[in-house]
Amino acid sequence: VQLQASGGGLVQAGGSLTLSCAPSGRTFSRGTMAWFRQAPGKDREFVAARRSSGGHTTYADSVKGRFAISRDSAKNTVYLQMNSLKPEDAAIYFCAARDGHVILSAMSLPSQYHYWGQGTLVTVSS
Repeated sequence: VQLQASGGGLVQAGGSLTLSCAPSGRTFSRGTMAWFRQAPGKDREFVAARRSSGGHTTYADSVKGRFAISRDSAKNTVYLQMNSLKPEDAAIYFCAARDGHVILSAMSLPSQYHYWGQGTLVTVSS
């Protein structure tokens, strides 16, 4: 299984980007998919997660109201719509996935995910 993340780039503060994650080899139609990010010199941190079945979502407090995670089942792709970007949002963004549901309280934990993409770089200029 491979997770192909794309859509990163350079954007001015206040701008928007949409990241995509397309798994190959598995649909995760009954799984959970998430986005994490890692800035230079910092630990990997949770951004957003979504259960494929039922559509339950959860977000880090730092991105609530600005980011939205969604899934297009026909394209087997998960998206992260990022609006009102701030310089502190700059990082490498990773998509992650696992089969089966994760309880809501655990969806932010990297240890819950079995598959990881290679990351896509988001740069936000001030």
